[in-house]
Amino acid sequence: MFKNNLILRVSLVISLAFMVFGIIFRDWLEKAAPAFLSFNVNYFGPIYLVVTLLIVIVSVYLMFSKYGTIKLGKDSDKPEFSTISWISMLFAAGMGIGLVFWATAEPITHYISPPVGEGSTSESAELSIKYTFFHWGLHPWALFGLVGLGMAYFQFRKKLPARVSSIFYPVLGDRIYGPWGKTIDIYAIFITVIGIAQAFGLGAIQISEGANFLWGFSNTTTVSMFIIVFGTVLFMISALTGVNRGIKYLSNFNMLLAFVLMMFIFFIGPTKQIIDIFITGTGSYISDIVAMSSQLAPFNGDQQNWVSNWTIFYLAWWLTWASFVGAFISRISKGRTIREFVMAVLFLPSILCFIWFSIFGGAGIHLIHDLGNSMLGEAVNTDVTQALFSFLEYFPMSSLTSALMMLLCLVFFITSADSGTYVLAMFSSGGNINPDNKIKFIWGLIIFSISAVFIIAGGLETIKTVVIVVSTPFIIFMLCMTYTILKALRSEFKKPEEKEDIKSKTG
Repeated sequence: MFKNNLILRVSLVISLAFMVFGIIFRDWLEKAAPAFLSFNVNYFGPIYLVVTLLIVIVSVYLMFSKYGTIKLGKDSDKPEFSTISWISMLFAAGMGIGLVFWATAEPITHYISPPVGEGSTSESAELSIKYTFFHWGLHPWALFGLVGLGMAYFQFRKKLPARVSSIFYPVLGDRIYGPWGKTIDIYAIFITVIGIAQAFGLGAIQISEGANFLWGFSNTTTVSMFIIVFGTVLFMISALTGVNRGIKYLSNFNMLLAFVLMMFIFFIGPTKQIIDIFITGTGSYISDIVAMSSQLAPFNGDQQNWVSNWTIFYLAWWLTWASFVGAFISRISKGRTIREFVMAVLFLPSILCFIWFSIFGGAGIHLIHDLGNSMLGEAVNTDVTQALFSFLEYFPMSSLTSALMMLLCLVFFITSADSGTYVLAMFSSGGNINPDNKIKFIWGLIIFSISAVFIIAGGLETIKTVVIVVSTPFIIFMLCMTYTILKALRSEFKKPEEKEDIKSKTG
């Protein structure tokens, strides 16, 4: 398993080294976090915004272009999963615990402290919804989709290994099997480990807060660690059952549970206003997407800090997820056309996120802005981890809905780690789409350990900083992937004698 697998050995060494560093220098890491964050945001923030907007534009172009008819696989291949299961799995893997954690917290936070203008006004309420849609809309799904499209195309149509380095074949050729390709795959594995670990840590914090809010358990590091241990056991059981069972069934269950909770708040809450919020927010988002994608506020320090703490953080967060979500999406998308793939991966999850935040975020702002429940705003402002549970207290059967929301957190917790462990094992097994369970188990332990380091080292703020720092180089990788994918797709429509026979070159 280890002897002839350089990628696995080096990836494990780097991940373990990071874990040890985090334990030994945890105080330094916590104190140095603001400096790291400031440097990366100041010098790389514009690159994040420009490259991600470009990827959104390219994704939309591919859907409507002649390349949309190309299948991710042989022309005769059929999809392995039903459309509902397919969408459920990609949504559960792509959003996970963050969707629950920020459901009410982000819209209310933006309402109180908007990027521009005065807070707690009707203008800040509309601005809040628009920017929440921006952070959870087309941009993250374009990043996931680009990696997923590239891997599915080169894996299923060109018969290259299921590795991130395969996307670079049009420029590297057979060098993807050498040091260049191995370096790309090792880096992709490392940031994937960080991305999954931070989601695991975030989930533990959220579930711990729920246990404290509902049953009075102390919201301490010890409780969060117990939750991580419990979650690790559950997701390892799921991971060992494979994609066709564990992840599929859990994702379908999660979609059903999320739908039930959404409909409960939708019908009990301000139904008409939620509909108005969704329509107005979507329209405002579409009309201002380019402006928001290029907003760096060079002459407004406060707004610049807001962009750094929210927009740049989110883009960095999505980048740490891009490799594993993209790889997982590619694994379940064989037989889909590029048009079908982009439409499902880019637009359907974005709309689902808009609906989710319109219901939970819109109803939360309604409670404060229209009904004068200022204590909810104060609770969110004091501690974002308790926002969702504070919000649910204003509705009937709050104990039940809070318990169900904790269950939703737990299942998202499991599915994200489950799919991530599968992808890490695949990446570190030469692209084997049915990796050894022993490798899954090893990566499960690594994820558990780094999650624990994040919790011990300072929680959410430390997680945010580490995510931004380690993901910065990957934005350049994404720009290169955009070029290589377009280059490969153009070759599909060349005359037969002009085509590059990739399959013959790989032997």
